[in-house]
Amino acid sequence: MGTEATRPPKHPPPWFVHAGWRVHRALYRVGGGRFLWTTSNKRGWGAMRLTTTGRKSGQARSVIIGYLEDGADLVALAMNGWDEGHPAWWLNLQAHPDAVVQLGREQPRPVRARPSAGEERDRLWQRWVAVDPRLDAYAKGRSTQTPVIVLEPLSPTA
Repeated sequence: MGTEATRPPKHPPPWFVHAGWRVHRALYRVGGGRFLWTTSNKRGWGAMRLTTTGRKSGQARSVIIGYLEDGADLVALAMNGWDEGHPAWWLNLQAHPDAVVQLGREQPRPVRARPSAGEERDRLWQRWVAVDPRLDAYAKGRSTQTPVIVLEPLSPTA
C-alpha cells in the first residue's frame, strides 16, 4: 500500500471554491434553479438558495448551498469551503434564525434554522458521509467541528 491512505484528501484552493460559488449563483439566476442539482439525482444531495438576514446590515443575503432532506427538514453543513471559521450564512442564521429557502423552481418557503447536537448531529453527519465518504477526512483539517444545520419548515402562521 502507498501513502495515499494516510494523506488527507486534497481540496481546491479558496479562490477556486469562491469562484465555484459565484458560478452557482449565476446558474441560479440564469436558469431559475433548473441547472442546480436535486435530491433525486445520483449525488444524493441537492442545492438550494438560502436567503438570510444579514447580522450586521439587516439586509437580505442569498447563497446557494447543498442540502439533504430529513423528513420535512432540510440539512446543511456550515462549512466554509473547508477553511477555518464559519460561513457568513451560518453567522447570519445564528443572529436571525428565520430564513427562506428555495429549491429549484418551487415557491420560496420560510424555515427556522438550528444547529443539530448529540445523536441527531451524529446521525445527520453520517447521512452526509454516505454521500461523500471524504467528509470525515476534510473535517479533520479544521480546528472546529463543522456545524450540521437543520432548517425546519415554518407554517405560514408561525
